[in-house]
Amino acid sequence: MTKSNSRESSYSIDPIFLDRWSPRAFTGEVIAEADLLTVLEAAHWAPSASNQQPWRFIYALKGSDDWDKFVDLLVEGNQEWAKNASALLFVISREFNGEFSEGRKSYTHSFDAGAAWGHFALQAKFSGFYAHGMGGIKHDQIRATFAIPEGYRVEAAIAFGRLADKSVLSEHNQEREFPSQRKPLADVAFKGKFVAN
Repeated sequence: MTKSNSRESSYSIDPIFLDRWSPRAFTGEVIAEADLLTVLEAAHWAPSASNQQPWRFIYALKGSDDWDKFVDLLVEGNQEWAKNASALLFVISREFNGEFSEGRKSYTHSFDAGAAWGHFALQAKFSGFYAHGMGGIKHDQIRATFAIPEGYRVEAAIAFGRLADKSVLSEHNQEREFPSQRKPLADVAFKGKFVAN
């Protein structure tokens, strides 16, 4: 087992998996675009069905002309804290099809985009940053704002930046600002059967 960051795994794993978490408290500092692009480069190397790489990222850096537009596309509860991130991103996936799939649409485009998000989150931690994924976004407005055509799915948003003290958060969010635990492995991994729990 591995212990780190007030967390403990059942089996020995690299501590990076325990050290990575999704804070809400960000410093709000302006960062170099290259810092974000380095993390996006890691995301871009995620596993991909038939190497279709269906993930797409739209981003804005704090202090840019697009910043307020990106913040406004989050639900209000996320705007409160995510406005202090150094970058905001929207994750889009492409519902590709082709000869390899006998003309069928991809069933795994969202799965692959999730793998890219996982790579992003780990590289953020390796690079001295943190990332917080969000489902609380205005999906239809994002599609309209960026003229995202049919065949693409708006998946999620990511807040990216450096960790701040939780005192920058509202009292409600301060109470939630800690690395979350996980269910026991036996509750999610089943040998030879499925258990609905």
